[in-house]
Amino acid sequence: MIKFGTSGWRAIMGEEFTFQNVRTVVQAIANFLHRKFPDDKISVVVNYDTRFLSERFAEEASKVLSHNKIHVYLSDRDAPSQAQAYQVILRQAHAGINFTASFNPPEYNGLKYNVETGAPALPIETDLIEEEIKLLMQGDAFCPFYPKTEFVEKIDLQADYLGYIQDRIDFDLIRKAGIKVAVDLLFSASREYLDEILEENHIPFEEIHGYLDPYFGGFTPSCTEENLEELKALVIEKKLHVGLATDADGDRFGIVDEKGRFIEQNLVLAMLLDYFVTEKGWRGGVARSIATTHLIDRIARAHDLPLYRTPVGFKYLAALFLEGKIIFGGEESACLAVKDHLPEKDGIYAGLMVVEMLAARGRKLSQLIDDLFAKYGNLEGSTRTIPLTTDRERKLKQLIRRPPNRVADRAVKSSDSLDGLKLNFDDDDWILLRFSGTVPVIRCYGEAGSADELDRLMKAGMEFIT
Repeated sequence: MIKFGTSGWRAIMGEEFTFQNVRTVVQAIANFLHRKFPDDKISVVVNYDTRFLSERFAEEASKVLSHNKIHVYLSDRDAPSQAQAYQVILRQAHAGINFTASFNPPEYNGLKYNVETGAPALPIETDLIEEEIKLLMQGDAFCPFYPKTEFVEKIDLQADYLGYIQDRIDFDLIRKAGIKVAVDLLFSASREYLDEILEENHIPFEEIHGYLDPYFGGFTPSCTEENLEELKALVIEKKLHVGLATDADGDRFGIVDEKGRFIEQNLVLAMLLDYFVTEKGWRGGVARSIATTHLIDRIARAHDLPLYRTPVGFKYLAALFLEGKIIFGGEESACLAVKDHLPEKDGIYAGLMVVEMLAARGRKLSQLIDDLFAKYGNLEGSTRTIPLTTDRERKLKQLIRRPPNRVADRAVKSSDSLDGLKLNFDDDDWILLRFSGTVPVIRCYGEAGSADELDRLMKAGMEFIT
C-alpha cells in the first residue's frame, strides 16, 4: 500500500515505485486539489532531482496533471527542493510535486508533496491523498491517454532562488574574512546552485562531484561522515577553512571543519542557534524534533526562549514556522528552519550560514565547538539503526505502551511517546527508539554527558527490542 512517510512517498524503483503507481498517486493529488480548490484555476510546480528516471517521472506527472486541466510549472532541469518551494510561493501555485528520495540509496525514488505555502504537507492532507489513492487502485488502471501540452510550462528555478539567497547571506563579510571553502556537491541537484553563488560573490572555493551520476559514485547520497571522506581530504590538502556538502535534493547539509573532521549536524544546529540569538539578537520561539540534541534546550533556557518539541519530520517544524511561533527549528537529520526564510529544508542556506558565522566570529570551526561546550556543557550523541522485523515491531509497540522505570541502573525521569518512545534521565541524558518513516528500520538515538555513558544507555535501550 502506498503511504506517505516522514517526508513523502519513497520506494524502490521497479517494485513499488513504478510509472503506473506514479500516475495513480499524481491523479490522486489532482483529484484532491480539485476538491480543495473547486473554484480556482489550479497550478502545480513540478521538480525532480538527479536520480535515475526522476526527470521521466516528472514529465509523466506533468502529463497527468495537464490531462486534469491543471497548469504545470515544470522545472527545466533538476533543482533543489527548496528552489521548488520558493517557486510555489513566488507563483502562488496551489501545490508542488518533487521527484526525489532525498538521502535514500540510488535504487529508491520518491515523491514529495508541498502545499500552497511551500511547506511540506502535514498528515491531515497526505492522509486524504492516500484515501484517494485507495479508491483509484480499486478501480480500473488509470492511464492518461490525452495530455494537454498547453497546460505545461517549463521554468527556470535557479535564477529566482539564487537571487533570494543572495539577500539572506552576508557575502561581503565572508569575502572580507578571506574564508576559503570546499564544496562536495555529491552529484546532487545543488550543482550550479551552491557553487554558482560562491563564484558570483567571489568566495574562493574548491569543488568535487559537481556532475551527474545517478549512482552517486556508489554511495548513498547522504551527508554522513563516511560519505564525505573526499571532502575531508580536500579541506586538508588545500588548507581550506570549511567544507560544505548537500544531499541528493539539496535540502540537507554536511559540514567539515578546518582539520578535516566531520561535524555532527546536531552540533551545527546548536552553533547556529547560539549565533542567531547572540550575534544577531534574534528573540522568539525555538523548536526541535524529539530526536534532536538537548543542546537546543540548554540554549533556549539560557536565553529564556520558548521551546517546542515536535515529532520527527520537518513538516512539523514548518507548521510552527508558518504560525509565527518560532525563529529557529532544528532536526538532527540536518534540517533547519529559520525566521524570514522558507518553510522548507535548505542545505545550501544552512551551509552558507555556517560560513557567515565563521566570518562574523573570526574563529575556526573547531574553536567554535569548544566555545559551545564551554558555554552550555558537553553532550555526546549517537544514532544507530537495526533492521525492522515483525518481532521487533511488536516489542517496540509493547515498550511504548509500557515504558520501563529504569534503564542501565538509571531512573527514568520521564517518558515521551510523541514519536516512538523517548526515555529522559537526569542531566539531559536520553534515548529514543522509533520506527523510521522512510526505510524499514528502527532507529535508536541518544545523548549523554560522556561517550561511555551514552554507549551504556543505548545498548540497554536496544536490548529491549533485540
